[in-house]
Amino acid sequence: MGNSQCLSRYLILEVTAIKHGLVMSLFKTSNLPSSPFRILFLYIFVTYSAIEPQWKIFMRIFRHWWLWSLLLWSLALVGCSGSGDSSPGGGSPPPPSQPGTLQLQTVKTGLSALTFLTAPPNDDSHLFVVEQAGRIQILDRATGTLNTVPFFDINAQISNSGEQGLLGLAFHPNYDANRQFYVYYTDLNGNPTVARYLRELTDPNLADPSSGVVLTSVPRPPGSTNHNGGMLAFGPDGCLYAGTGDGGSGGAPAQDTSSLLGKILRLDPDASGPPAVCTNSGANPFGNQVWSYGFRNPWRFSFDRATRDLYIADVGESTREEVDIATGAQAGLGLNYGWNIMEGSLCFPIGSSCTQSGLTLPVFEYDHSQGGCAIIGGYVYRGSAIPALAGTYFYGDLCLKFVKTFNKQSGQFTDPPGLQQTGQSITSFGEDAQGELYVVTSQGGVHRIVP
Repeated sequence: MGNSQCLSRYLILEVTAIKHGLVMSLFKTSNLPSSPFRILFLYIFVTYSAIEPQWKIFMRIFRHWWLWSLLLWSLALVGCSGSGDSSPGGGSPPPPSQPGTLQLQTVKTGLSALTFLTAPPNDDSHLFVVEQAGRIQILDRATGTLNTVPFFDINAQISNSGEQGLLGLAFHPNYDANRQFYVYYTDLNGNPTVARYLRELTDPNLADPSSGVVLTSVPRPPGSTNHNGGMLAFGPDGCLYAGTGDGGSGGAPAQDTSSLLGKILRLDPDASGPPAVCTNSGANPFGNQVWSYGFRNPWRFSFDRATRDLYIADVGESTREEVDIATGAQAGLGLNYGWNIMEGSLCFPIGSSCTQSGLTLPVFEYDHSQGGCAIIGGYVYRGSAIPALAGTYFYGDLCLKFVKTFNKQSGQFTDPPGLQQTGQSITSFGEDAQGELYVVTSQGGVHRIVP
């Protein structure tokens, strides 16, 4: 009930009390703030009725009408304050409204094949987009205007055919002060590599190409160029996490904790070189860079900004796509996510039997029956433009070209209206400094998810 409506009801109550007797009016009116007041007045009425005729009670009340008026208006102020909800006891705020149709708002087109998008901490004005060929471009967040000179160009130092190239980017949480950023690329030998670079001291729109320090380089099986992983993200412990694929050799390295293939690695971002093992909040479980294992190709993973849960989307072989969620202060520590013993929740090869003991199965998955081929992991939404979707995880599929969502708390899968089919091959999601989400495509498009 609104405050004006509530107070008008109490004014009517006061007039009724004076005209017809206060006690009966109180007990016939359902708008009192709480039942203890009714009990108090009932006690007064019954007590006085035992010793005096009722008409004398009303006379006493009427004689002091100004006192009762003051009391009633005090109750009115108590009853009308608060949320304004008319449910008993004031109630809780109404649930958030459901989102309407979502859409992809084009920010920029015409770029080279894109693999990622992010922004430095506290930078609400720019988007940094990663091109597979080895360049990082800067866009104006509001207008989509492209800087005339790339921020970073490592084309001459990478291999960039097929699934190779410049694949990931992360900014140090203290980037404003230390100018450090990190890239994930396949080197000229095809080996997945994580390196640290510095922004130019005098120009925030340019990186210093001579400042590179390799933190780790992962040898690949000879003759194979796919399943390179490519994601970088800082964890809540201040360590740099990197996702590596199994190297495309049937998945055998994924179960070998001495190999860096098919893993989530936890690296020291400030190390002077390999092996760059991070020791913040405790040691890694296997004495090397490996944090979690049993992955085929964890192309994209992310930490929820609010809960710090770790969401890992692992690209499947021929039948299943999966998302794994690790929770807790050391999310994912030492866990085996199953590949190549299992593909999703099924034993691998499909139709065989296997022992699932000690394996962490996916939280959700989907099969390839509708034409899906490669899950594109996204983020848990923590922006402000679509409050009804707070806490909702976004993901897509390269072949089906959809954007879908999942909410861990409710367990509900949804197809956001308007985004079931984007018509574009999504290669990655991105998140800006404000927590708003984007998709980038192999066709060179940058698109913001908006209501």
